Amino acid sequence: MKIIKPLNNIKIVPRWIIFTFDIAVSAIAFFFAYVLCYNFQLDSFTNESFAIDFLFCIGLTALSFMIFRLYSGIVRYTSAVDSIRILSTIVFTSITMFIAKLAFIAFSINISIPTNLIITYALFAFTGLTTYRTCIKIFFQYTKSTRNGRKNAIVYGAGDLGIAVKRTFEHDFRADKTIVAYMDDSEEKIGKVIDGLKIFSSKDFQRIVRKYGVDELIIASTRIDIETKNLVVEQALELNVNVLTLPPVHKIINGDLSPAQIKQVKIEDLLERAPIQISNMKLLDQLRGKRVLVTGAAGSIGSEISKQLGKYEPQMIILCDQAESPLHNLQLDLQDQFKNQIYHTFIADIRSQERMRLLFETFKPHFVYHAAAYKHVPMMENHPSEGVKTNVFGTYQLANLAVEFDVQKFVFVSTDKAVNPTNVMGATKRIAEKYVQSLNNYLTSVNGIKSTKFITTRFGNVLGSNGSVIPRFKDQIEKGGPVTVTHPDITRYFMTIPEACQLVIEAGNMGNGGEIFVFDMGKSVKIVDLAKKMIRLSGFTPFKDIDIKFTGLRPGEKLYEELLNDLENTLPTHHEKIMIAKVRNNDFELVKSELNTLGKELESNNNVNIVRQMKVMVPEFKSQNSIYEQLDKEIMATINP
Repeated sequence: MKIIKPLNNIKIVPRWIIFTFDIAVSAIAFFFAYVLCYNFQLDSFTNESFAIDFLFCIGLTALSFMIFRLYSGIVRYTSAVDSIRILSTIVFTSITMFIAKLAFIAFSINISIPTNLIITYALFAFTGLTTYRTCIKIFFQYTKSTRNGRKNAIVYGAGDLGIAVKRTFEHDFRADKTIVAYMDDSEEKIGKVIDGLKIFSSKDFQRIVRKYGVDELIIASTRIDIETKNLVVEQALELNVNVLTLPPVHKIINGDLSPAQIKQVKIEDLLERAPIQISNMKLLDQLRGKRVLVTGAAGSIGSEISKQLGKYEPQMIILCDQAESPLHNLQLDLQDQFKNQIYHTFIADIRSQERMRLLFETFKPHFVYHAAAYKHVPMMENHPSEGVKTNVFGTYQLANLAVEFDVQKFVFVSTDKAVNPTNVMGATKRIAEKYVQSLNNYLTSVNGIKSTKFITTRFGNVLGSNGSVIPRFKDQIEKGGPVTVTHPDITRYFMTIPEACQLVIEAGNMGNGGEIFVFDMGKSVKIVDLAKKMIRLSGFTPFKDIDIKFTGLRPGEKLYEELLNDLENTLPTHHEKIMIAKVRNNDFELVKSELNTLGKELESNNNVNIVRQMKVMVPEFKSQNSIYEQLDKEIMATINP
């Protein structure tokens, strides 16, 4: 080990040394070729022709080395490309020798190099040059692999990306990883060898880990089946194998891949689902040349909707939000991404009647995507009046303006918390749902199909959105814990932000007005399992390196979210991930009257009275873990005196 350590620090040698080595190897190749051609007669070396042949061959070889710059490569990183360059150099040398021999014959010059000597020399020179380079490469790889603290890694994906990963670590002498095997699910590749490494099936993952002492798994393929990938990652985490992933593919294709870019896999990568197929041509026909308003544009959902709308060539996208800096940054990002698209920022609070009217008068939008809302359950439980002002009356005002200014479609972004709400936030969203749906039905009965179409979309939690559990867990893990979970049995549905916004836009496209679209959220996820997985992905052991503490349900929080009310069921659509909830129709005049009463209670700033009226409007609203549970008891007492 004392000898190997200094060898690891050897710097790249000057080119003249490589050139000298190449000439020396070529000279040795010539001696072997000469002995073979003259049947191992040693006295042939004393002939005058030996010296002439030697100087002639080595002189032409040296000239070829300079022409092809064979000395410019770094020997320890020799690859197939270097072998091709060596072959080209030797072929060029041989052809030059044959041409020179013909010239000597033509001009009666008394120099005649045997043809078999030229051919044998070429074979020996090529073999010698490639062999000594390969030996040096293997030697340096061996010295790297014997260093202390080095990690054995397996690459999942035996394609171009997987090979790029291996070469990346080979070419970075400071890298602390040794690729020991490949893993792939293609039957054509399993059992074969790439660069001396065997390709195994992902079904053999546990056996490979034990056999090679694998410390890390590098996912290097974009074609891996999601379920298979998740299964392998689960096994890796159980076996304390660190899981890494690559940056976006275009960076690798552009040659930007470096060991520093190979990062820890994110929890979002493990909760992703199969890509969504969207009716792009229909959306293009519907949105091209139109003015589109996005409220709450600076938020996680609103910003992604704004980004995805840019693909459909609208005349203008109006970005409305009251958060100045995030809105400014969003416009800059979108303008960089869609250089020919017009984005106009409009700073306003959707509760301001003057500002919203000015917006509609100025831009006269054809489509409205309403994503602005207060969404934090505990905050709204403590401030019901603010939740009602924004989520209910903000939506109420926008919906009325949409009708007044002949908006074609109004897409309202709701939440699964509006179903059998147990908190103020969910109840505000349900009231807003009732209003836009009843308004749509009323307009249809009065004006027919020419009316503004109101469409509601309802889905669960989105990964990485502002205030969601995942950023919170990441922050707690970075601080060394503990990770806080409200209850050991609490579950939630999760969806990625791009996926949710794709479905919102698609639902808006297919909606005819009055529908509440619910999305296929997949399987619900146990939050404590999510916390454990995130801790393992960060390289720690749950309850050992980082503790998990249960803090108790927060005000208004329930264990399980629902996408449908008990009295609702769904109808399918042409998109497998979008269903239409069969909800109860509400009388527009009754809803409007109830909203007037809610508005009067709002003026009193009495939270109890505000929530009481909300429970009248949404009978299924039953508070949990909240001070407003007392209201449910009062209501039950009046029903069953």
